Amino acid sequence: MQVIETLAEGLKREIKVVIPADEMKSRLDERLADAKDKVRLNGFRPGKVPAAHLKKVYGKSIMAELVNDLIRQKPSEILTGRGEKSATQPSIAMTEDEAEADKILNGDADLEFTLTYEVIPAIELKSNDSIKVTREVVEVSEDEVNEQILKVAESARSYETKKGKAAEGDRVTMNYLGKVDGVAFDGGAAEDAELVLGSGRFIPGFEDQLVGVKAGDEKTITVTFPADYPAANLAGKEAAFDITVKEVAAAAAVEINDELASKLGLESAEKLKEIVRGQIESQYSNVTRQKVKRQILDQLDEMYKFDTPAGLVDAEFDNIWRQINTDLAQSGKTFADEDTTEEEAREEYRKLAERRVRLGLVLSEIGEKANVEVTEEEMQRALFQQLQQFPGQQKEILDFFRNTPGASASLRAPIFEEKVIDKLLGEISVTDKTVSKEELLADDAEEATETKKKAPAKKKAAPKKKAAEGDAE
Repeated sequence: MQVIETLAEGLKREIKVVIPADEMKSRLDERLADAKDKVRLNGFRPGKVPAAHLKKVYGKSIMAELVNDLIRQKPSEILTGRGEKSATQPSIAMTEDEAEADKILNGDADLEFTLTYEVIPAIELKSNDSIKVTREVVEVSEDEVNEQILKVAESARSYETKKGKAAEGDRVTMNYLGKVDGVAFDGGAAEDAELVLGSGRFIPGFEDQLVGVKAGDEKTITVTFPADYPAANLAGKEAAFDITVKEVAAAAAVEINDELASKLGLESAEKLKEIVRGQIESQYSNVTRQKVKRQILDQLDEMYKFDTPAGLVDAEFDNIWRQINTDLAQSGKTFADEDTTEEEAREEYRKLAERRVRLGLVLSEIGEKANVEVTEEEMQRALFQQLQQFPGQQKEILDFFRNTPGASASLRAPIFEEKVIDKLLGEISVTDKTVSKEELLADDAEEATETKKKAPAKKKAAPKKKAAEGDAE
C-alpha cells in the first residue's frame, strides 16, 4: 500500500492511497478461501466448490465488501501512523467512472482513494502560574433567607371563598375564551383558570379589569398583546376575552411555621429555612463559578494563539447563527433593531466561534495530558437530567443517544470541560473577595451582555399558565 501526501497547506491535508491490484487479489483470495467452507451452491458438496467457480459467482460482491472495509479502516490507521488527529471526519473520494470501478472489482486495477481532512494543531501547553482569578463570594443574610421563605409561603398560601367583589390580592377562578377579530386562537381558552390579581401573570391590562368582579359574573375584557409578544400572529393585536367568574377567594394570612413546612413536604420550619438558604447559596455559587470560569478562559485565550480547523469553526458558527436567527424570529426583530447589520453580526459571531473552538482544543489538550476522564456514572447522570427536561419523550431521547453517532459527545463535552476547569482551579492563583449580591449579579449581567455582543434579546412569553405552587424562585 502506498500513502502519498499530495497537500500540506496550513492545517489542510490530502493523502492519496494506492493499494495495488495484486494486493487486492491476494486479499480477495483470502476471503474466498474463508468463504469456501461456508457457502452452499447447488451441485456442490460443502467445501468442495472450485475456487474459480466461487470467484465467478461471488468475486465481485466479496471484492466490493473488501473495498468498503478498506475505505472504512485505512483512514484511521493512516492518521495514527502519521501521528495526526483529524478535526472532523475525513472526506474520502474515489473514482466515479463505472468502467474503472468495474476493473477494481474484477481485480484488474489498483484501488485508489483520496483522504482530505484538517489536522488538529499540535498544542504545546504552557505553565498556568500566570493565571490569576478573583472568586466573588456572597454572604447570604438572614433577611434574604426570610424574604425568600416569605415568597415560598405566599406561593403556597391557602385561599378561602369570599362573598362580594374581587380586590387586589384575591384569587379569581374563571373560564375564559380569547378571540382576535372574532376568531378564537390557539392557547386563548381555559377552564377553571386561577389568577391572583396583582400577580402580573397575564397580559397587561387583563388583571386590572377583573378587580370588582363577583362569582357568577360574565364579562368581556379587551386587551392588546404587546408588540414584542412571542407569537407573531398575536403580537400587537387587540383581543377580546369572554370571562365567566366561578369563584372569588381571599388569601389567608401568611404564617411561617411547621404547618407551612409540612404542607411543602418538610418536617419543620427550620428545615425549610435550611433548604432555602442552600438554594440561595447554590444560585450565587453558580454565578460565581461562571465568572471564575470566564476569567480562566479569557486568560487562556490570551495565552494560546494558533490556527483553528475551519471545519470545526464552520460547524460552531452554524450552531450559533442558527440560534441567533431563531431568537430574531421569535422576538420579531431584525439586525437593524439590534443596532447592527447581518454582515457585522456574522463577523462578530465568527470570531466567537473561533474562540470557542480554540479554547475547546486547549481544554481538551490540558484534560488529556492530565488524564481527566468522564465516568460512566457521570454520563448516566447527565442522560437522566436530559430525560427529566423532556417528560413524556424519554423513549425518543434514549433512542436518539443510542442510535445517533457522536450524540453522547454532547453529554460528555460539558462534563469534561468542567472537570478540566476544576483541575485548573487547583493549580492557579485564586483570591476570594466578598461582595454584595447586587455586585455579583450586576457584574454577571454585564459579562453576559458582553459575551452575547449584539445578540438579539430573548423575550419572555407573556401569558398564562398557573404558577407551580411551592416554587422557590
